[in-house]
Amino acid sequence: MKNTNRCPKCGSDDIVRVPDTAHRYLANSICITKCAWVKRVPVARYVCCGCGYVENWVEDCRGVTEIRQAFG
Repeated sequence: MKNTNRCPKCGSDDIVRVPDTAHRYLANSICITKCAWVKRVPVARYVCCGCGYVENWVEDCRGVTEIRQAFG
């Protein structure tokens, strides 16, 4: 949905991006814990308003790198 702006389930183009911000209390974030530090990786949600399908995307390549290093 992020790249096509179309729902893969129902085909709707009524897509809403819900950003991950500090004010969302880490609800969409991936928290990586290693020893004594915690790293927050923001995750944006793409929601289809036609059927309710949701995709989560790590939109920052540094976040993907952090996840790979922690869990890879």
